Amino acid sequence: MTQAPAPAASAEHRFPCDQCGADLRFDPAANALVCAHCGHRQDIGAGPWGGTALKELDFRTAIAKQLPQAEMEETRTVSCTNCGATVEFDPDTHATECPFCASPVVTDTGTNRHIKPRGVLPFAYDEKSAHDAMSNWLGRLWFAPNGLKEYARKGRRMEGIYVPYWTFDAHTASSYTGERGTVYYVTQTVVQNGKRVQRQVPKVRWNPARGRVARFFDDVLVLASTGLPKSYTDALQPWDLSRLETYQPQYLAGFRAEAYSVELESGFTEARQYMDRVIERDVRFDIGGDQQRVHSIDTSLSDVTFKHILLPVWLAAYKYRGETYRFVVNGQTGRVQGERPYSAVKIAIAVIFGLILAAAFGYIANQSG
Repeated sequence: MTQAPAPAASAEHRFPCDQCGADLRFDPAANALVCAHCGHRQDIGAGPWGGTALKELDFRTAIAKQLPQAEMEETRTVSCTNCGATVEFDPDTHATECPFCASPVVTDTGTNRHIKPRGVLPFAYDEKSAHDAMSNWLGRLWFAPNGLKEYARKGRRMEGIYVPYWTFDAHTASSYTGERGTVYYVTQTVVQNGKRVQRQVPKVRWNPARGRVARFFDDVLVLASTGLPKSYTDALQPWDLSRLETYQPQYLAGFRAEAYSVELESGFTEARQYMDRVIERDVRFDIGGDQQRVHSIDTSLSDVTFKHILLPVWLAAYKYRGETYRFVVNGQTGRVQGERPYSAVKIAIAVIFGLILAAAFGYIANQSG
């Protein structure tokens, strides 16, 4: 990237109310900025890039560090030494707790220079709805400790976090070599129980195959965060990316944003692995037949583009009896994921109850006999 003077740290995501001067907060239900003090509502204005189209950025230009200066920004961040999350903080914040693992952290004055987000998926669930979804999910976990369930239900408020992702687009053209297998049957005579019987035995006839397949990949989604286990965020899918809005800081009013910790090139490596799996599936379909052998696939990519986007997650990290339990809620759909703690007492009761039932059934069976 052609270096120019570093931009000033980005302004905090706060917007004063025109009526009373208190902070406005993005309200998912109203899809607008709302003042919690006086109730004044303010619509979200036009985005910094104008219009509603989400512009893709050229991947090779970014890798060559030649993105325009306007695509870069600096934010004040702190990295949690416990879970590795990198979270943005307001300039007047000096000590806080990591929203990802509930570990105490003290913020520093460091800044993080990164590619600006291009799109944001606004929260559709408010904090109460997310908390209700988490409580209902916990209620279905019979083996979870009652104390944790009660603590989580009555605990502190959940925190709204915008989690960073990369999306990648690419045209691919692949040539392949392999073999097409056609199943046929032959009759064989075997001896079973002293008798000669005939049976149909499957065989495979292999023939060489070669060809080309092409596919356009649109918005291959890659998590750009290390703050949460990937198994959690994968379980929050699907996301409706058709509802992405052009990034505007107003959507972040009242929420936090995590800075990406997975760099662009590493993100594309993961996206490419996904693409390769899909391409191999296309190749097998193109080979056809009953079975396929794939010997080689040579893929060329063109028009590779990307976006840095932010997706909404409600997060709760609870310390209970010395252990941290994390629960995440998809801020668009309400889907819940998290640790599944187990109560040793409940498991013991279930085992004892199962043994009692087994003994009862055994007694009844013996009496019937």
